[in-house]
Amino acid sequence: MDLLRSLPLGLYLEQPITWLHYLDSRVKFVWLMSFLAAPLLANPYCRLLLVVLLILLTLTAAIPLRVWRQQMVWLLTLSFFVFVLTAIAPDGLSTNHQPRLPDDELAFAQQPATLATTAPKPRPWDRYNPFGSKQQASPETPSTQPRTLSSLPQPTNYRYVLVSAGPITLTRQSLDLAIRVSTLLFTLIYSTNLYLLTTAPEEITAGLESLMRPLRRLNWPVTEIALTLTLSLRFIPLVLEEVQNLVRSVRTRAINWKKLGVRKTLQVWLMVAERLLENLLLRADQIASAMTVRGFTSPNEHRVQWHQLRLRRCDWVAVGSLIVFWGARLVWGGEA
Repeated sequence: MDLLRSLPLGLYLEQPITWLHYLDSRVKFVWLMSFLAAPLLANPYCRLLLVVLLILLTLTAAIPLRVWRQQMVWLLTLSFFVFVLTAIAPDGLSTNHQPRLPDDELAFAQQPATLATTAPKPRPWDRYNPFGSKQQASPETPSTQPRTLSSLPQPTNYRYVLVSAGPITLTRQSLDLAIRVSTLLFTLIYSTNLYLLTTAPEEITAGLESLMRPLRRLNWPVTEIALTLTLSLRFIPLVLEEVQNLVRSVRTRAINWKKLGVRKTLQVWLMVAERLLENLLLRADQIASAMTVRGFTSPNEHRVQWHQLRLRRCDWVAVGSLIVFWGARLVWGGEA
């Protein structure tokens, strides 16, 4: 099992260089924030289009299939199961449905038709009425068939319950919630991974430091934050490498897990986790010692120029596309 090849989460793809690599890190960061903010208060069609747009960006960038195939399959599978479970789950909309007609309306319709033709009893004040109390004959005989709510004509073909088959009930609320959760999960994970895949850690650091430059007026340690972010991004491959080495060391020992039992199996994996933590702390101490030997005591005394930031023509095209993207999102992507 090679985690660095089969599951390259958070790793930078050095070769081949695609058109996404040429974009400025600040432009790509703004695009990333747009992908994360666009699903908010968006309709289901807009959320699905965001997923399709991310897949098209991956295909048009000509990223090697071995890099994104496995993680794309796993992520799509996870999103599909989340969609199915959320769709068939109760939608949580508890409302008390009330009939549009009064309670006695149906009972009155089921009475025999002779009630309508029965002559009314004479009243004492009818003798003072010059027109009398004559009843006009009804031109049409009332129907004896009772009319229920289901037989009444409906104004539209709207149905809240879309599918009802046994214990499975699919409503509009549950379907909308399933689309929201599944697409948000895919967009959140894959857009971040695509950004880290096509942007070097030094470029990310330089771009964030440039964007956070106004915060220096508020005495924020912008350079320290950028340095910490760079070290964190560089530490991700080291974590995957340590996990991979420990898993290989356990597999080479050919442990018979069936004979160990549950208790001893938990003890073995607890020892592995403890060893992993020790190795990670040792790597962090080695990085700190290397920085101290090279004279890096503070960012003010040891200034490092991470990356030269410069906007090219392709960056301005990406900025223009971002304006069009948000224009379409605000006009057609909002909730009804």
